[in-house]
Amino acid sequence: MKIIILGAGQVGTTLAANLVSEDNDITLVDNESQHLQNLQDKHDLRVVKGSPSSPKVLRDAGAADADLMVAVTASDEINMIACQLGYTLFNTPTRIARIRNAEYLREKDKLFNDENVPIDHLISPENLVTDEITRLIAYPGALQVAHFANNRISIVVVKAYYGGPLVGYALSAFKEHMPHIDCRIISILRNDRLIRPQGSTIIEAGDEITFICATEHIKAVMSELQRLEKTYKRIMIVGSGNIASGVAKQLEDKYQVKLIERDGEKAKVLAERLSKTLVFHGDASDQNLLFEEHIESVDVFLSLSADDEANIMSALLAKRLGAKKAMVLIQRMAYINLIQGGTIDIAVSPQQATISALLGHVRKGDIKSVASLRHGTAEAIELVVHGDATTSNVVGRQIGDIKLPVGAMIAAILRKNEVIITRRQVVIEEGDNVIVYINDKKSVSEIEKLFQPSAFFI
Repeated sequence: MKIIILGAGQVGTTLAANLVSEDNDITLVDNESQHLQNLQDKHDLRVVKGSPSSPKVLRDAGAADADLMVAVTASDEINMIACQLGYTLFNTPTRIARIRNAEYLREKDKLFNDENVPIDHLISPENLVTDEITRLIAYPGALQVAHFANNRISIVVVKAYYGGPLVGYALSAFKEHMPHIDCRIISILRNDRLIRPQGSTIIEAGDEITFICATEHIKAVMSELQRLEKTYKRIMIVGSGNIASGVAKQLEDKYQVKLIERDGEKAKVLAERLSKTLVFHGDASDQNLLFEEHIESVDVFLSLSADDEANIMSALLAKRLGAKKAMVLIQRMAYINLIQGGTIDIAVSPQQATISALLGHVRKGDIKSVASLRHGTAEAIELVVHGDATTSNVVGRQIGDIKLPVGAMIAAILRKNEVIITRRQVVIEEGDNVIVYINDKKSVSEIEKLFQPSAFFI
């Protein structure tokens, strides 16, 4: 596939790195020549220096025969203009744009269509991160929660702790503990080393466990791996941007929410916008303020400003003063592995959330959704199966007979509203929504080819 990526920031470069190894022809466009040169030296891709909203630059980048244009510059307006040019001048088949401004998003149904601003798929990092955070709040103790198949099936990442009934036991004991719940452990990370789950594998305290089950059973499965935490009640948020305000808006009806903002004018605006959230004008690094607002009784401290360092420091302070959990927003990917799992419980990355959403539109075949797991090293894909026994490599075959790449597994199926956690003898049928887990992203292109019906299939 010939793909033009406009914008070589964190999202653009991470997306290019993900796609360049999957037999795609990638061209990256940006104004910063030195950055482009560094990327070209590192990856097998083409770079073009210039404005992503320039017809000449887009022509030089090969827009006339591109299959896909992905506009992820820091400017919504440039992204929109680039998609307009791709549609009007070059007839680019598919156009994706990152749009961050909430005003544009509120009017998206009227704005973004072929008659007005021709964008096929919108990606809003703020909305994606807001949804991710609210999912984590809904499942106390989870490190990541990804929904598939119209939210019927979920992949969850948790840490095993002493107190979980299955800690110290083999995976084969799962069925004895939960005879009426079907679940599958799909990955174990122990001391930064991947372990292939087998029936005889003993779950140890400290293991990072990734499992798949019907969404309704998430808490039941989690309770076997750790002492289930109580439902959160008190939430404290730091920040006033779209993510902080969006999270407060989604949580304020179910939880007691307090929000701290350093800028007085922004605090005033938020206080008017949020009906049930208590908004304070103050500094989250002020110990006296945190004590006055009973930081020791806060269940989750969410540091969601645009400043990574400020988020980290305020979260560390909040934990030291008694907050039970700390979750921080981190822009720089290099920080995430450094801080998560220590004093800070969870680091959330807008880039990673955006990449997951983009990959769902970029992957070949009938892809419904993609989740990037373990900070980008693993991936889960939801595909819809097409074809029959003569045109498909998988239809009519038992899962145990399908040759999958090493580290890949068909983990679950949604079939006519029935959730099936797969075993070797399960037979794939046409129309199945299949969730495939891949612990090495280099195998993605093999999975895509495996599930695509032959050219004779109509």
